[in-house]
Amino acid sequence: MSQLPAPPPRAGAPVVPAPRLPSWAGELVAVAAAALATALRLLLDPVLPPGFPFLTFFPAVILTTFFLGLRPGIVCAVLSGLAAWYCFISPANTFLLNGPTALTLAFYVFIVTVDIALIHLMRVAGARLSAERAVTADLYEQQRTMFQELQHRVANNMQFVAALLALQKRKIADDPKAAAQAFDEAQARLETIARIHRRLYDPSRIDQPVGLYLQELCADLLDATGARNIVCLVDVPPLNLDLARLTTLSLLVVEVVTNALKHAFTEAGRGTITIRLQPMEGAMAALTIADDGPGIPAGFDPAASRSLGFRIVQGLAAQLDGTLTYANEGGTVVRLVFPALRAAV
Repeated sequence: MSQLPAPPPRAGAPVVPAPRLPSWAGELVAVAAAALATALRLLLDPVLPPGFPFLTFFPAVILTTFFLGLRPGIVCAVLSGLAAWYCFISPANTFLLNGPTALTLAFYVFIVTVDIALIHLMRVAGARLSAERAVTADLYEQQRTMFQELQHRVANNMQFVAALLALQKRKIADDPKAAAQAFDEAQARLETIARIHRRLYDPSRIDQPVGLYLQELCADLLDATGARNIVCLVDVPPLNLDLARLTTLSLLVVEVVTNALKHAFTEAGRGTITIRLQPMEGAMAALTIADDGPGIPAGFDPAASRSLGFRIVQGLAAQLDGTLTYANEGGTVVRLVFPALRAAV
């Protein structure tokens, strides 16, 4: 049996994210870091040889930029440069600017600019890497659910084919002259199953209206199962969905409608399956799939069910960032509320 691919490796050292502080808090900490660096430099001044005016200020700028970001790093660099100029560059206790002082300050500006730029670029690259990891993890989860759905669907289809061939075999046993017709019926139903798969995974058909797309999908399901007395009603207003969301929504509809066809109706009974997709406030949408069968048993919790079908539906709902509920309202009602547009990363 095919195996799921391993999760993507988390390569590289962890990136230290910037703390979520108020906009002014980073600058306040930068001021404190510059003041602490000044105090430490004053404390070391008696034991240091002449020079080294920026000895404690470089670490303050580097650490502030690394942990707090670009703006606090710049604030710390400016304040540290002013403190070093006033206190530790000869003549002390003045902002006199001469040739040697200008050269010393230019050296400081160059060093802290390079440090801040490198650290900022590293933080930007780390943020992009984190975002890419999140996208990769999401794609892996989608692949895993799609893989399970595909295996489940293929297994169901193989069972259906086996049952279909057994039925046709009995027909042939009863009436050998009907062999050709029996094989024609089997061929037609197998072609219907193949058409459902092509429709689900054919991006070129996504441009058609969502309502028509779902109506054709349901028609294929009814043909594939031979449900001649079941009617599928689709009520979908004009609604734009991206390819990924429409594909995932289609898989969920296929799974729920298939379950309804298998469990909600008797073999010779009539029934109706209704599919509604309605826009809601806040760029949300609600998908409702209802049948007029006997409904789910009292006390049944689909979320706790060990059925692979229910787990697949839950996984598809999670891919849509949606909330899935089940209810008995003259039959089983499955309702999914989800964002009609994927949130920006």
